[in-house]
Amino acid sequence: MSKYELAVVVNAQIDDEARTAAVENVKSLITRFGGQIGEITEWGKKKLAYEIQKMNEGYYFFIPFEAEGSAIAEIESRMRIMDNVIRYLCVKQDEA
Repeated sequence: MSKYELAVVVNAQIDDEARTAAVENVKSLITRFGGQIGEITEWGKKKLAYEIQKMNEGYYFFIPFEAEGSAIAEIESRMRIMDNVIRYLCVKQDEA
């Protein structure tokens, strides 16, 4: 299994419960495809570099996890259609 970090930007215009539910959905996706989640870092509300879907702010979360390489495509394809996830980026971490 390789180590990855998933950066997720969640809609800032939703309430706390919906934001928590969006992050829980992402976590359940990772575990469904055999991933093991590390400690999640929440950066909070930040200004976006450019306007996305008429929004200027988003909540940032960083989720480190370990998973097989084949699981990444499945996770990303399902995140693409999540309602409150504005953007995401999954990066493989160096083994150093």
